Amino acid sequence: MGRTGVGSHAILTLFTICILLFPHNAFSFYLPGVAPEDFQKGDVLNVKVNKLTSIKTQLPYSYYSIPFCSPKTIVDSRENLGEVLRGDRIENSPYVFKMREPQMCNVVCRLKFDAKIAKEFKEKIEDEYRVNMILDNLPLVVPIPRSAQEGPPVYQLGYHVGLKGQYAGSKDEKYFLHNHLSFTVKFHKDELTDSSRIVGFEVTPFSAKHEYDGEWSENTRLTTCDPHAKHTVSSSNSPQEVDDKQEVIFTYDVAFEESEVKWASRWDTYLLMTDDQIHWFSIVNSLMIVLFLSGMVAMIMLRTLYRDISKYNELETQEEAQEETGWKLVHADVFRPPNHPELLCVYVGTGVQFLGVVLVTMVFAVFGFLSPSNRGGLMTAMLFLWVFMGLFAGYTSARLYKMFKGTEWKKIAVQTAFLFPAVVFGIFFVLNALIWGQKSSGAVPFGTMFALVFLWFGISVPLVFVGSYVGFKKPAIENPVKTNKIPRQIPEQPWYMNPIFSILIGGILPFGAVFIELFFILTSIWLNQFYYIFGFLFIVFVILLVTCAEITIVLCYFQLCSEDYLWWWRSYLTSGSSAVYLFLYATFYFFTKLDITKPVSGALYFGYMLIASYAFFVLTGTIGFYACFIFTRLIYSSVKID
Repeated sequence: MGRTGVGSHAILTLFTICILLFPHNAFSFYLPGVAPEDFQKGDVLNVKVNKLTSIKTQLPYSYYSIPFCSPKTIVDSRENLGEVLRGDRIENSPYVFKMREPQMCNVVCRLKFDAKIAKEFKEKIEDEYRVNMILDNLPLVVPIPRSAQEGPPVYQLGYHVGLKGQYAGSKDEKYFLHNHLSFTVKFHKDELTDSSRIVGFEVTPFSAKHEYDGEWSENTRLTTCDPHAKHTVSSSNSPQEVDDKQEVIFTYDVAFEESEVKWASRWDTYLLMTDDQIHWFSIVNSLMIVLFLSGMVAMIMLRTLYRDISKYNELETQEEAQEETGWKLVHADVFRPPNHPELLCVYVGTGVQFLGVVLVTMVFAVFGFLSPSNRGGLMTAMLFLWVFMGLFAGYTSARLYKMFKGTEWKKIAVQTAFLFPAVVFGIFFVLNALIWGQKSSGAVPFGTMFALVFLWFGISVPLVFVGSYVGFKKPAIENPVKTNKIPRQIPEQPWYMNPIFSILIGGILPFGAVFIELFFILTSIWLNQFYYIFGFLFIVFVILLVTCAEITIVLCYFQLCSEDYLWWWRSYLTSGSSAVYLFLYATFYFFTKLDITKPVSGALYFGYMLIASYAFFVLTGTIGFYACFIFTRLIYSSVKID
């Protein structure tokens, strides 16, 4: 799923377009990440295990939450804040390779299943859990081949714990465990130094009921998988059933394959975009909306306003002045403070904070700073940006509050610092309690929760106060026209200018500009796929900004022409109502694309999408508000008022 200098926008947009024109090169270009590591032949390669994930439950679990084979000592890797919030739990594993030294039928361990262990494995297989592993910072993938016409294989992150199936001639459904893993490590070799860099980590899982002669010992040779006889596991082996009193032997092969892919381009296969035509269609579709709205705004500004302002400025006699109609009639009321001005100031300040976070994050992502090799980097960056952008939130809300003749800036600072974060934190806390009840690794530990609270109270709140203090010390923004003491009566409005109707209509076009890209974002979040097409996303975001601004200006102009001067809140809600359509689309996506059946998982989905929709409301509402604010000041400063 911020604001910088205006001059950099043009350069950044130009750079983004250059990237998009050469998409194959765009993905191989990312600046940071991890430094490449060179391996000599025979060097030890340690495979790490990550969480178990399921698109059916959305509840991650640590690898050793079910009794897989484990090393003598389990060592946790240090995770960053983003990784912990994602539920990542990276640990060492008993899978150890040696560089460019193939291995066959290595026995990892032998387990005796009892009823409890069998039940745990069956539950994970039923919920379609996948095992995630990491080698040299590359995630493990399962290649799913496609026909030659369709292109290279599709990569699935992680392999399934097992599968359900039936024996031939039987109708009883059984559970089978993937207990043999056939790994392929792809490497790029330097001919001069003979060193190698890892550029791919793939696996093909098998379910195989291993057999052996005599009593089991450490030196027992399997008859189903024997490196001496060059006999390896294949899909023709009898599968390993998951049941009480079953003996399960875990084994693996590892093969090394030289690749032409260089280390800098090793993520290309993971990020391969097979549907870029859809993204271009999305851009073109959105641009059509923008062109339509731009035409309307241009017509208003160049034809109507120019004519209106010229006419108003030529009025001479009192009789002509009395006959004037349209938006100039409400000049003495148009800048009258709205109802609940404090709340509007708080929401606008929070929106500016969000705009800062999104824009800065997007800039860094487009330039490749948030590559997927840096797990959790995107979430960590957004959290820290949110905290430091509190300065701009406080400044904006206090400036607006002073314009509304407010005096208690500390009160506004407190509301800005707490209103939005408290709502989000409340929903997050409830969801975290539900995850905790499921014993999932996705539950945020107490230490991390304390760190989040510290970021909020220790850094964000003081920065909001500093921003508010500076903003309130600035001279108040002066309105271009004076406001009467007695408010003007608003005439009866036609049905299409009804506030609820016009607000809901106003949200359709901004949502229409982003909904195709929204599908890919939801898919990456909830179907466990990579999303790294930030070039497209940045263009769509710019289109969203323009669409929100233009639709609000058009509807604001129509409202003022109808002699309705209550535009403050309506301008915010007009573009902000696109969040309603976002949540409705998320609901549609849930029932049509996801296979979530558990109540807790459903609550997680709708809880997080509610937070996302609320954030989208604040962001788009603020864009619409400022567009209308600038527009009204512009037109009323252009006419002569007696």
